[in-house]
Amino acid sequence: MKLTWLGHSGFRLEIESAVILIDPWLSGNPMFPEDRRAEAIAGATHILLTHGHGDHTGDALSIAHELKIPVVGIYDLINTRQTHEGIEGIGFNKGGTVDLGGAKVTMVNASHSSSMEGADGPIYTGHESGYMIAGEGRVIYLSGDTDIMADMAWMGELHKPDIGILSAGGHFTMDMERAAWAARKYFNFRTVIPCHYRTFPVLAQNADALKAGLPPGVALIEPEVLEQIQL
Repeated sequence: MKLTWLGHSGFRLEIESAVILIDPWLSGNPMFPEDRRAEAIAGATHILLTHGHGDHTGDALSIAHELKIPVVGIYDLINTRQTHEGIEGIGFNKGGTVDLGGAKVTMVNASHSSSMEGADGPIYTGHESGYMIAGEGRVIYLSGDTDIMADMAWMGELHKPDIGILSAGGHFTMDMERAAWAARKYFNFRTVIPCHYRTFPVLAQNADALKAGLPPGVALIEPEVLEQIQL
């Protein structure tokens, strides 16, 4: 299993026979070198979205059209894109599981907001979500943009993720200290990878507080953009 950070909350996940682009915001992302776009999206089979905000959906449509691959996510967002943008989509909802190239992706709750810009203001795009991604004998918890939730208790107990990709930059999501608390309280991770940080000055610029708050034996990996992580 290979994971590559695309900056902010974007990832390229190679798992089973799938190459999944998660929340691909490349154009205008201050952390992503746009001259390496072709490298980042090469061979992608699916696009997985956590919610409708532009810093998560930014390049989803252009990549979907270019590579002719489906966009996957909550029904309301995907149905809107299919209807108005002519993309292939896989829309489902919380508690549902879809098979993406052998990886089993289950939608779970998140606590945030979800909309896109419209001519007359924000447009509703369905609820925000996270995912449990199971494959190759591992389970990844992709938190999406969220704060701590009591739901994390049953999510950790039922799905037993050993890898946590946690939004932890603060201001718009839980911060490093809160993410560490959630990891200690609700999960038994072997590996934690922070995201939604370093992009803007208002966000955390390092994961020192997350590292300090994790239980002994949990590996913290601070990703670097376009540097592949073997999991």
